[in-house]
Amino acid sequence: MAKKIGMRELTRNSNVLAGHDYIDVEDKKTHQYKGLFVSADYAEMVKAFIDKKIKQKKQQKLDEIMQFAGIADGEFGDMSIQELTALKYKKYEKK
Repeated sequence: MAKKIGMRELTRNSNVLAGHDYIDVEDKKTHQYKGLFVSADYAEMVKAFIDKKIKQKKQQKLDEIMQFAGIADGEFGDMSIQELTALKYKKYEKK
């Protein structure tokens, strides 16, 4: 079961969290979504999901940075764009 509550309601009465799977928190004045409270039953599953997403995001940023590492040390300096593209496709075909 889910419920949508305001920030003030949550701070005044934390007992509203009981008996719900998750609760959406919204600033009632500005109608701005503030976040989500998850039941303790699902907390570990949500933490694992968020950790996985964070790792994927960090790996993606690292991959973006590392694509220039070969250029910086001269590894790919004499290759044409066609050769670089073919190398990139070859690299990601394996995955």
